[in-house]
Amino acid sequence: MTTLPTSTQKKLGLVIDLDTCVGCHACVVSCKGWNTENYGAPLSDQDPYGGDPSGTFLNRVHSYEVQPDEGAAQLIHFPKSCLHCEDAPCVTVCPTGASYKRVEDGIVLVNEQDCIGCGLCAWACPYGAREMDASEKVMKKCTLCVDRIYNENLPEEDRQPACVRTCPSGARHFGDLADETSDVSILVAERGGFDLMPEMGTKPVNQYLPPRPKDTMEEFNILAPYLEPVAKDAGGFLGWLDKALDKLPGNSAGGAK
Repeated sequence: MTTLPTSTQKKLGLVIDLDTCVGCHACVVSCKGWNTENYGAPLSDQDPYGGDPSGTFLNRVHSYEVQPDEGAAQLIHFPKSCLHCEDAPCVTVCPTGASYKRVEDGIVLVNEQDCIGCGLCAWACPYGAREMDASEKVMKKCTLCVDRIYNENLPEEDRQPACVRTCPSGARHFGDLADETSDVSILVAERGGFDLMPEMGTKPVNQYLPPRPKDTMEEFNILAPYLEPVAKDAGGFLGWLDKALDKLPGNSAGGAK
């Protein structure tokens, strides 16, 4: 079995703002594109244009309708990928050492050459963050775009995970969460960032920022002013027609006259 480092020099990870994520899936698309074209084996798809498509993704976005104690229901978009846990059970169950956690930055990776596709790491992960590639028969997971963040051939602004670089709403942030002065650590402290499923004891590095309380106001019918009658007493041709119809035989109002 693989052992975990007692400590890491850094804790590189993501901070995801659930208040500003709009569920556009741009992070999913960019992750799929970058990791298919670059690091490791491609992320395969099966029957992508057929009636039962499936494929391998390292990042997925789930959407939930949440009912707060007060106010209207909210639609929360919840991106999820590997959380690069400090106490990663996916590492300790690996029988070949293919799954490991790096000492220098805390990133959890899979050596695909040593992976036998046993699936133990997927069973051990409480977040469902690992996926078996049906074509390659090896386990795939988020790498925090390790081939981008250290690539000196890229402009400095591009040395971050593809999902972070792509997010149009600025909901994803990347940095060293072991550094209390880093932008991500300050953001977590100010917004009350939280672990996903802390009861599992995995100590995930990735953090989530909770949605902010929404403004509330009394319900009103925005169309009501436009549905009021323009004129109470009809005049002109329509007024004459209304009176003429009232006098027709069989009309209750006309017959009473």
